[in-house]
Amino acid sequence: MAGRPLRADARRNRDQILAAARDVFVEQGASAPLEEIARRAGTGIATLYRRFPERRALMRAVVLEVLRQTAEAIARARAEEPDAFAALARYLHESLEIRAAAVIPALLNEIPLHDDEIERARAEAAGPAEELVRAAQREGTLRPDVAFGDIGPLIVRFARPLPGLPAELDRELSHRHVDIFLDGLRTRPDAREPGGPVLTLADLRARRQPPLEA
Repeated sequence: MAGRPLRADARRNRDQILAAARDVFVEQGASAPLEEIARRAGTGIATLYRRFPERRALMRAVVLEVLRQTAEAIARARAEEPDAFAALARYLHESLEIRAAAVIPALLNEIPLHDDEIERARAEAAGPAEELVRAAQREGTLRPDVAFGDIGPLIVRFARPLPGLPAELDRELSHRHVDIFLDGLRTRPDAREPGGPVLTLADLRARRQPPLEA
């Protein structure tokens, strides 16, 4: 029945499929073979189709899952870190592991990302992230000339795999580059004001162009 909690083994299979699908879509694009996803998940292709009868249903579930994980990562970082800048740093590093900033762009033209459920999930992830930026600025640890529009899009750039590199090296470099970026975000009396527009989350949404038709 709809709404009935999944058994532990069914939940495990679903989680493995979603994690594998996320990675395969990032690496090979939205048209990646579903057989490869099933292989990486350690399940049969019949199990994948039973859980996700069509490709777009799988893509949509991946997007919702990474947004859920992102919102949880922000809440966990804010609750457990000693200050907002430390929480922001932890969130940025965890977001690389979640790979939302890599998989959502890969699926952008394949599924509608503006239905009510996905929009709600995006707001639950992006809203707290923007508040984390403001909290760090109130503490005086984050540069006052930085906005969410400097952080969210840059994570998309860091999250996309660099061509030709082994996966583990690419991952290590992404975390290194985030550390360098974070160092530039700290408040300094001699910091130069960056050029270009200062964009809030609302500004980004207002300027966002609709995806191309699939």
